[in-house]
Amino acid sequence: MTISKSELRALVKKREASLSDFEIEASDRELAASLIVSPEFAAAKTVMLYWGVGREPDTRPMIDAALKAGKLVALPCVTGPGAMEARRIFSLTQLVPGAFGIPEPDRECEVVDPGEFDLILVPGAAFSPDGRRLGRGGGYYDRYLPQTRGVKVALARKCQLTDDIPTDIHDINVDLIITK
Repeated sequence: MTISKSELRALVKKREASLSDFEIEASDRELAASLIVSPEFAAAKTVMLYWGVGREPDTRPMIDAALKAGKLVALPCVTGPGAMEARRIFSLTQLVPGAFGIPEPDRECEVVDPGEFDLILVPGAAFSPDGRRLGRGGGYYDRYLPQTRGVKVALARKCQLTDDIPTDIHDINVDLIITK
């Protein structure tokens, strides 16, 4: 029996809710450290990251590390229903509350062409070992990622991994999943 996207999102959300704050914090540290020391991150000169919210991994250490390393760092900025662009930041002080209350670069920040990124950190609700991804439901990344050429990387807690990910033709896979 195949599970629906909404059923899988609910199942993973329940699994994530069962994790203790200690487990979340430990996982966050391990995921950040693993990404920062990865060859893909080390080689990347331009990175698109995101600001983790709720039970998503805390991405601030990765943003800080990329800025300190002198990489071109951009975060998504929602421009309309299902649409986003990436804007460059030099400091976390350039972030303002955006769509859904998620910090995003202010409108003064430069838009970065999607084809410039060497590495794109992609959020998601669930992932399969072969790179299939179930997003959060808005389709923002599935619309944006076809314009990119960089390595698509996901951070996933073990409770987000499953072999059975329902996909549609427009769903975009990731190239690398870092799991802790």
